[in-house]
Amino acid sequence: MDAPVAEHVVGRPAPALAPFVAAYTGYRMAGFPPGLHAGLPSRHLTFIVSLDRPVDCVRVPDPTRPPEAFSALVGGLHSSPALIRHDGHEHGVQLQLTPLGSRALLGCPAGALASTVVHLDAVLGSRAAELQDRLTDVADWPGRFAVLDEVLTATVRDHRRARPEVERAWALLGRAAGAVGIEAVAAEVGWSRRHLAHQFRAEYGLTPKAMARVMRFERAKRLLTLPTAPSLSAIAVACGYADQAHFTREWKDHAGASPTAWLDDEVLIVAPPTDPDLDLDGLGTAPVPLP
Repeated sequence: MDAPVAEHVVGRPAPALAPFVAAYTGYRMAGFPPGLHAGLPSRHLTFIVSLDRPVDCVRVPDPTRPPEAFSALVGGLHSSPALIRHDGHEHGVQLQLTPLGSRALLGCPAGALASTVVHLDAVLGSRAAELQDRLTDVADWPGRFAVLDEVLTATVRDHRRARPEVERAWALLGRAAGAVGIEAVAAEVGWSRRHLAHQFRAEYGLTPKAMARVMRFERAKRLLTLPTAPSLSAIAVACGYADQAHFTREWKDHAGASPTAWLDDEVLIVAPPTDPDLDLDGLGTAPVPLP
């Protein structure tokens, strides 16, 4: 029996797309037992084009949505895991779309897609079929990434940006990887906490507090998947959790399992980038306090 294959190739989008797409990831896994892959929360929207079987979403973060299979999809920001059933084989390309990319490429704020998954053509129109056809006609990852550059660059549209106070709040949360008080963020942008929560949720689909938890979880995930990962207690301290028990509770909320159980069960894990200039999560530095 052939050994299982787990291939992940990370690419940098064209400079014109840099504000809209953090990274491309090509993936192929084969020869694994059937199972479930957890689509975990992050600061990016998920944009996937399958190069083989449809993506079988058996649960999306919105509990009112029924299971559905997608040949290509976009998933909004969320705070609980999506579950994808696989038969041991998966092959496709995933984009990490920024909230600004949602406006520029999809024509809607990220909040319009929060906690749900939609077919790509519902937000990209005829470009979705073009993208799928052209990606399947190319046999290597550099060629596929070049197709993404070409099609997405042609897709960028004029777009209204979010209110500057909302973008500033997002930047403050991101710079601190979620380890910052929401009162301090609200004071920095000059709004009340309540008004910030309303405006922030309208733009991104999550409250500042929920997004801070996601960003903190995202940093913990990056540390947990390092080749030489710190201990769970060290990760808890580094990411601003009260203690290891707090870290584990938060991880279960976001991943549906404890950190160790997730590592044991998950076969489709994209390791952190080896290129120091390609910081996929914007988490290259430790959390920074507000000035």
